[in-house]
Formats: sequence, C-alpha cells, structure tokens
Amino acid sequence: MIHTTQHAADITVVRPGVERLTAVNAKTFKDEVTDLIEGGATQLIVDFDEVDFLDSSGLGALVGVLKKIGHRGDLAVSGLNSDVSQMFRICRMDRVFTVHATVDAAVQKMAERS
Repeated sequence: MIHTTQHAADITVVRPGVERLTAVNAKTFKDEVTDLIEGGATQLIVDFDEVDFLDSSGLGALVGVLKKIGHRGDLAVSGLNSDVSQMFRICRMDRVFTVHATVDAAVQKMAERS
C-alpha cells in the first residue's frame, strides 16, 4: 500500500498510496509505517499530496505512528489539500504534527535539525 522514498541517509518519505485514508485502509497504513520504524526509520515525512480525503480513522492511524516513533525520531506531514488540512485543523492535529506545504520543505527542515 505505502510507497517510500529515501531522502538523505535518514529521512524517509511515506506516501499512503491511496486517495482516501479511511477506516477501510488505516490499519494497513499504520502497520506498514510501523514496520518501517521497527526497521530503523527515525525521520519520517508522510506526504498527503495524493490523498483527497482523510477521516478520523486515518488520523488515528497517524497518531499511532507518532506514538510508535516517540522520542526516537521525528514525524512531519506535507502536501495537505484543503479538505485534509481542514480535518487536521478541526481535530487540532495541526498543533500535534509539523505541517509543511511540500515534501522538499519538510526534508529541508528535517535536515537542518539533524
């Protein structure tokens, strides 16, 4: 389901690989990203550029990923369209996650902090 791209040595970009991240596929998404973390990925950017819709289950999966990475690394999101961005704001997840307009902006910020 997910697609990943390696940026620099320690930054991994995760693309959910679906247009709608909902209860139907949220668990699979969370499990696959958790596998990346257990495999050693510590700097993750979730790119929502191709995601048109996100529900509370999708947000829950993202929070689960954040809990899994904990203090061992960093998690940011990028590419939120207006609907997904609105869901983040309504649920106040824009205060929990670092949000960037693009993957490149997120990679640059993460690289600066490393």
